[in-house]
Amino acid sequence: MDTGRTTVLVLVVLLSTSLLAGVAYSSGSVQETTTTDERYTLFGVQADGWFGYNNGYAAVVDESGNTVWNWSVPNSRVFDTEQLENGNILISVAVSVPQSECPTHYQEDQYDRPCVQNRVVEVDYESKDVVWEYSWFDAFPNHHEVHDADRLDSGETAIADMGNHRAFTVDQSGTITWEWNASDHISRGTEWFDEHVPEGSEEEFARNGPESDWTHLNDIDHLENGNFLLSVRNYDVTLEVARNESIVETYGEPGNHSIMNEQHNPNLLENAGTLVVADSGNDRIVEINASTQEVISEYGSVPPGSNVGDPSLRWPRDADRLPNGNTLITDSRRFRILEVAPNGTVVWSHLRQEERSLVYEADRIRLDGEYLPEEPSVADTDGTLVTRTNRPLTDLYATLDSYLAFVPFLPTWLGPLPLLVAIGDLGAGLLLVRELRR
Repeated sequence: MDTGRTTVLVLVVLLSTSLLAGVAYSSGSVQETTTTDERYTLFGVQADGWFGYNNGYAAVVDESGNTVWNWSVPNSRVFDTEQLENGNILISVAVSVPQSECPTHYQEDQYDRPCVQNRVVEVDYESKDVVWEYSWFDAFPNHHEVHDADRLDSGETAIADMGNHRAFTVDQSGTITWEWNASDHISRGTEWFDEHVPEGSEEEFARNGPESDWTHLNDIDHLENGNFLLSVRNYDVTLEVARNESIVETYGEPGNHSIMNEQHNPNLLENAGTLVVADSGNDRIVEINASTQEVISEYGSVPPGSNVGDPSLRWPRDADRLPNGNTLITDSRRFRILEVAPNGTVVWSHLRQEERSLVYEADRIRLDGEYLPEEPSVADTDGTLVTRTNRPLTDLYATLDSYLAFVPFLPTWLGPLPLLVAIGDLGAGLLLVRELRR
């Protein structure tokens, strides 16, 4: 046995083990600070565990993280949740249905997979009874789940239908009162497609079959001017669409990931003239000048010592500017909700790493009879987040970190560096064992 070589291997194992131990984080909780007075937070969880699980729910927590309300149905994934002016909760939920219970034309699917029943439900807060519902079936759950619905002042409900690549409104009787189909306006051969899709990228943004996820239309907001704001995730754009179905504004560019990359839940702050976007593919929150489309701030990591787990964001899917100028962030693959002050400080957090809750969307609400709009028009116009993001080398690290999120059995804290350390530790350990056996 080579004594010197053995000593080196022992030192490598000890050093790498100590480094790995230092990476695991505390679960953290509430940060003491100033924030909104009524700090109840409503949120929708796509699933506990990982993507593809069907155990989603809606919940409300108080400022200490205690659950004060929850709602769920079996075999479901919950996405958008919002409080209505009457105090009820509007929930977008996708229910996985066994193929034998699906409509006849879906029972003929050769893959013997479940279909999905998309439900937009209004739930009485006190009784948890469904008091209004609009629903439809689609071919299968993945990329066919309803992600968003908004109640309009008219009593109509606006819905983003991902599986059918459309946005529409229904009245209280369930009659469709307006409809916009992506195939008519942004598919290959349309004027918009020819103008906005870069030459040579036509195949990337083309529709490939009736069930292909070519748009991933995941959000709809009703604007003060009567138009709708639609998030077309797989095109990296957000569209402002008029009631006559014309596209009056395009934010972002297909394939230009410097602006948006597979975004979720864009909010147009009309009084500030900016767009706050959960820029999921870039693992950041961006604020964009609505006129120039310049990114005026980006937030991709929390300050040191925030005690909320890994500092970098990973696949955030919601960002709401609150009336006090703070920003409420849903950081999906970090399993947490953060309230961040304009200077970037985390002033409140709700951490769900133990449950591995894929939180989709969160709103600050009140339970005293008052109402906070989902996107308040009175939000502080000086609330732009200070830029905190990663650069060259750390950008690569963040990308690798995001890919690791697709490996369900890895601990949530295990990023690229600790993974490399662990692999090195294992390799050194095996070499040490072999050396000792000589």
